[in-house]
Amino acid sequence: MQKQIQSAGKRGFFSKKSSGLQSREKFTLEDMLSFQKDPIPTSLLKVNNDLVSRAVKLFQVVLKYMEVEAADRVTRLSMDEKNELIGKLYKQSLKRSELRDELFVQLLKQTRNNQDQHCLTRAWELMYLCTSAMPPSKDIGGYLSEYVHNVAYGGNIDHKVQNLALNTLNALKRSVKAGPRYTIPAREEIDALLTGKRLTTIVFFLDETFEEITYDMTTTVADAVEELAGIIKLSAYSTFSLFECRKTVIGSKSADPGNAEEYIALDDNKYIGDLLAEFKSVKDRSKGEILHCKLSFKKRLFRESDDAIADPMFVQLSYVQLQHDYMLGNYPVGREDAAQLSALQIFVENGFVVAPETCTDWTSLIERFLPRQIAITRARREWEVDILSRYNSMDFLKFLRFCRDISGIYNFAVLYPRNSSPY
Repeated sequence: MQKQIQSAGKRGFFSKKSSGLQSREKFTLEDMLSFQKDPIPTSLLKVNNDLVSRAVKLFQVVLKYMEVEAADRVTRLSMDEKNELIGKLYKQSLKRSELRDELFVQLLKQTRNNQDQHCLTRAWELMYLCTSAMPPSKDIGGYLSEYVHNVAYGGNIDHKVQNLALNTLNALKRSVKAGPRYTIPAREEIDALLTGKRLTTIVFFLDETFEEITYDMTTTVADAVEELAGIIKLSAYSTFSLFECRKTVIGSKSADPGNAEEYIALDDNKYIGDLLAEFKSVKDRSKGEILHCKLSFKKRLFRESDDAIADPMFVQLSYVQLQHDYMLGNYPVGREDAAQLSALQIFVENGFVVAPETCTDWTSLIERFLPRQIAITRARREWEVDILSRYNSMDFLKFLRFCRDISGIYNFAVLYPRNSSPY
C-alpha cells in the first residue's frame, strides 16, 4: 500500500503544504499520512480552492471526535455530541465526492502510527461510520481497501481496533456496490451502528399480513429481500422484490381503492434507511391529504417457468398477488368468467356450504371476490344469483378443469394456495 501511495504522490495526487515557514520544511508522504494532534493548514488532497477551507474544518471535527485535546479528561463526549459531530461530517462530504476522498485520507492518516489507543479507536469508529454511508472514489478506493484489509487481518493489533477494521472492510464493500446514502443517516442509525444493534421495520404483503425485518445503515433492498425470504422460508425469490406502496387518504374517507394504491419498484441498491427517511419526508410535505407509504413485498414479474416451481410459499404468494391484481382489474375478464372466478374463490375460501346465501358474510364474499370494474356492468341481484348458481354446481373435477382452462386464458400461474384445500 505504501508503494501505491508514493506512486500517487509522484503524480501530484496529494497537495503541498501551504507557503511560509512551513514551506522550508520537507514533508514526506509518511509524515502527511501519520497521526497528528494539530490541525492541518490545508487539504491533504488536491481539491478545488473553494473546498480547501471545508477540508480543514473536516479535520478539526475529526480531532474533536477523537478527543485529542481531551484525552486526559474523565468526561468523554456524550452520544449527543458524537451524533452532532458525525452529522457535520456527513453533511459536508455525503454529496461532495472530493470531500469524501479528503475525509477518508484524513481518517487513514489519523489511524496510522497512532500510539494513543483511545484516539486510535475513535478514528476507526469514524472510518466505520463513513464507509457505512458512502464509498471513496476509484482514485483512492484501492489504497483504502488494502489498508483496511491489512489492519483487519494483521497481527499484533488491538482486538477492538481489529473488529472495527473488519466491520469497516465489510461496510466498504457494500457502499462501493450501492453508492453513497441519499439522505444523511438518522440518529438512530448512527447509534445502532456504534452499539452493534439492529433496527427494525415492517414489510407488508398484498394480503395486508406483514413481517418484521432488521436493518442498519448499510442495508439495501437486496439485503432486505434476502432476509425476508429466509424468514418466510421462500427459497425461490429471484423474481420478488420490495416495492414502495403509496396510498392517498383524503380527509377521513379513503379514495377509490382501485386507484388509491401505487406500487413503485425499488432498485436493489436502494438503502432501507433512505426509503424510510423519504417516507417520512413525503408524509410531512403532503397537504390536504394523507399519503401513507409502506414497504411491500411482491413479484416483479410472472414467467412461464413459474409453473414448474413447487415451493409452497412461492405458490401462495403468487396466488395472493394474482388475486390482488385481478381485483384491481389488471386482468380483462368477461361476465361469465368473472362470475365463475368469484364462485371459485368463495369455494376455495370456505369450502362447500349448504345454502351459502344464508350466511351472514355471503354478500361481503361476493364484494371481496368480484372486481368493481366488472361488478358495475350488471345489477347486484343478477350477480348474486349467477355466482350462487355456479357455486352450488361446483365439484372437484370441474374445479380442476376450470383451473386449467383459466390458467391458459389469463396466464394465472395458480388460483389457490398449495396449503388450501378445495374442500
